Amino acid sequence: MQLVSVAALAENRAIGRDGEVPWPHIEADVRQYRERVAGSPVILGRRTFDSMRDHLPGSRQIVVSRSVESVDVPTAVVADGVDSALERAAEILDEGDSDADDTDAADDTVYVLGGGGIYELFQPHLDRMVLSHVTGSYEGDTFYPAWDSAEWTVAAETAYDRFTLREWVRSGGAA
Repeated sequence: MQLVSVAALAENRAIGRDGEVPWPHIEADVRQYRERVAGSPVILGRRTFDSMRDHLPGSRQIVVSRSVESVDVPTAVVADGVDSALERAAEILDEGDSDADDTDAADDTVYVLGGGGIYELFQPHLDRMVLSHVTGSYEGDTFYPAWDSAEWTVAAETAYDRFTLREWVRSGGAA
């Protein structure tokens, strides 16, 4: 299983303010993000899950929460921490591998989608980070965790208007 964090962050690592991104909408970033996670399981916190209920990302959602035991969405399950979320993700991937209709059973990627506390909890377990580095610094109340640049290498970089998409790979890890 490849665990990949996906986030958009400003130059000061701000990712949110009052439950929204702190910069004006960037359609190209939203589009590439949605396309990337569309067919894969995703891990996200309960508040992030609640904020996305109208347009849930990914094929299955693993909601990390200590305050709820279940959610009323058929594609979502609740996990009470990192270990149980990773176990649920592995189970979901195993179900997909045995599904005869699955055309890409080799894809074993699970995406971590936030919020800030979830990114922090899963950071030690990540194999890759796909980060949209938004131009500028913005006021925020939620930040992407700092990482040790000695542990990570930029494997790919694509410049867009207003952001640069970088895929970071943990040094010594599989790409």
